[in-house]
Amino acid sequence: MLDKHLHPRVKPGLNRLAALLDRPGVSPDGLTLVGFAVGVLALPFLALGWYGAALAAIAINRLMDGLDGALARRRGLSDAGGFLDIALDFLFYALVPFGFILADPLHNALPGSWLLFAFIGTGSSFLAFAALAAKHQLDNPGYAHKSFYYLGGLTEGSETMLLFGLSCLFPALFPWFAWVFGALCWLTTFTRVWSGYVTLKGLETRQG
Repeated sequence: MLDKHLHPRVKPGLNRLAALLDRPGVSPDGLTLVGFAVGVLALPFLALGWYGAALAAIAINRLMDGLDGALARRRGLSDAGGFLDIALDFLFYALVPFGFILADPLHNALPGSWLLFAFIGTGSSFLAFAALAAKHQLDNPGYAHKSFYYLGGLTEGSETMLLFGLSCLFPALFPWFAWVFGALCWLTTFTRVWSGYVTLKGLETRQG
């Protein structure tokens, strides 16, 4: 919901940083891998209750995620880079709730599992439509800078990072955050499935 409003505001700053990094030996895929490696550190940090360190790892991961795309746009988007980016993004999104579960299994296991369950819904509906949108060569002017069709919704990347940030700042409230955000994720999933089905059904009708 917020991504399409925030991206134009942060894009100029990311482009300036990407210009500084545009040197031989620095590649978009390399930035993706380094960002993921830093993001993975959030898992043990959360498990140990080092919430400040986990928040720093999450923030660096998101910064690198923005920079790899900005650098890729300077050099030309690639399908391989886009695949690597989105695959590692979804792994990162999953490891953060798992970290909170490890930090306090007694209180966080059930709401954390609910959140991971909801992430499966948003992720699968997102990627399934992206694959078919590419097949039908659908345009997505709202997210023209993406290397694949970016299907929006109520809970997108910006909202997810807000959830992770608040959870690190107020870890005792993670169960409440997880229950509420998981419910919003399911609302996003239902709207994506419905709108995606209607869009593709309309294409079939026009082509038939």
